[in-house]
Amino acid sequence: MIWAQHYDPLGNATASTLVAALPVVVLLGLVALGRIRTWLAAVLGLAAATAVAAFAFRMPPSATLGAAVHGAAFGLFPIGWIVLNVMFLHALTVKSGRFDALRGQLARLAPDPRLQLILVAYCFGGFIEGSAGFGAPVAITAAMLMQLGFKPIEASALTLIANTAPVAFGSVGIPITTLAQVTGLDVFKLSQMAGRQLPLFSLVVPFWLVWAWGGFRAVRGVWPAALVAGLSFSVVQALVSNLHGPLLVDTAAGLASIAAFMGLLRVWKPRDVPAPRAGDGATDPKPVPAAMASPRPGNPWTPWIILALVLFAWGLPPVKQAMDRLGVPTFAVPGIHARVVRVPPVVELPTPGKPTKPEAAEFKANWLSASGTGILVAALLSAAVLGFRPRELAAIYLETLRRVRPSLLTIAAMIALGNVTKYSGADATLGLALANTGSWYPFFGTLLGWLGVALTGSDTASNVLFGSLQRITATQLGLSPYLMAAANSVGGVMGKMIDAQSIVVASVATGIHGAEGRILRRVFFHSLALAVLVGIYVSLQARWPFLARMVVH
Repeated sequence: MIWAQHYDPLGNATASTLVAALPVVVLLGLVALGRIRTWLAAVLGLAAATAVAAFAFRMPPSATLGAAVHGAAFGLFPIGWIVLNVMFLHALTVKSGRFDALRGQLARLAPDPRLQLILVAYCFGGFIEGSAGFGAPVAITAAMLMQLGFKPIEASALTLIANTAPVAFGSVGIPITTLAQVTGLDVFKLSQMAGRQLPLFSLVVPFWLVWAWGGFRAVRGVWPAALVAGLSFSVVQALVSNLHGPLLVDTAAGLASIAAFMGLLRVWKPRDVPAPRAGDGATDPKPVPAAMASPRPGNPWTPWIILALVLFAWGLPPVKQAMDRLGVPTFAVPGIHARVVRVPPVVELPTPGKPTKPEAAEFKANWLSASGTGILVAALLSAAVLGFRPRELAAIYLETLRRVRPSLLTIAAMIALGNVTKYSGADATLGLALANTGSWYPFFGTLLGWLGVALTGSDTASNVLFGSLQRITATQLGLSPYLMAAANSVGGVMGKMIDAQSIVVASVATGIHGAEGRILRRVFFHSLALAVLVGIYVSLQARWPFLARMVVH
């Protein structure tokens, strides 16, 4: 039996929008207050989403349950799988003493914490985002910053701010390629349009990052470094996206940024090195308390070089396709697969030759090609180089699993919430409220992408949710569909800071599970402010003749 979504179930657009927003308000409100455990806040948010879907939107119970199960499964794989294996690699480096050695080496190379912040969170994080995505750069760089002396809350928040510039082209361009599939627009033109919006903010992010850490005075001392990192990243991002396409944009931009930054440090050093700052009240985590670190000689960068190389190889389309050809079991989720259909104006009016297809809900067990598996392979290769015995590895892995269990539960519940919101149509109700803004649509349409990522935790998922709506609305208003479809993805990257999934990943990486509310409060202003700036820029591209020349038609 097919169930059609209804975007005004209460017969009043304002009331329906408020009810649709209730699960998000419950989740983010409880997380921000920080008075209950995050996993419990996620479960209560899921309960609210289920109630709204069943009683307000009249979604069939079997479909509601199927959507929740589908989301929880996706939360555990591939997202939880990435988190678990990243933390396993991190534990190996800590126990081997390589993390302490890396901290010392970086302290000698770039003793200024502002330079460490740009190099690790922005440059290296951008490279990892280009290859892996799905939380991997947040987990890796947050852990590295903490070991460099940044306090856990600080490391988490700053990593989230840095992990914005590369997201639209992350995971080998998946957000843009998925957007093309959803909208029916040309993937190369979408890449070009996003490449004429995002680079400006990629240039700004290193400055913003340092400002968030230490204010304008901190920026004045390292502006050449921020400029070199941001300019090299943004120029390569613009060139590759406009001349080659979306697949290798962040990988190339990240490598260029690292190379340019390291080259600058050979000829320039900041004159003002800030004094150590007071902490934020959080205690340093101990990833492997069961055993003291046992120093092993060697290059401290080895595990991270192995990780970067493996993730780069794992993310190449031919490699992924070759691994997937070995067999990827796909399971149709009972109760929800091909049971829900979206209706206009979220999708086009059906025609005799092109009826609206029901929404798919399939779980793909692509264990071999998953980024988390690549991280596990990198961890095992690193363990062999570091000289760990199999019994030691098993003990460390089990200890890591024990420590991340609450976070895995949190991620599963949060993704289940997003899935129920998506399949019930509540997400479209929220989106239509922003879409019905007339001449203000370029601004609010950009914020729609921000909302989508905040709800789902994924720029790809936000493009799936709202890409078609952006194209239809833009066409109706006489705007370029490429402008607004790309704006959905580019505006969405700023929502990556406040999505619950990323915040939980950061808290796990820094060992402060339960402090998610403090992280959210730390980054919310930055997320909203940058999203507003993107909205203003897209509005200028839509209306100002000088910038309108950049728009793809």
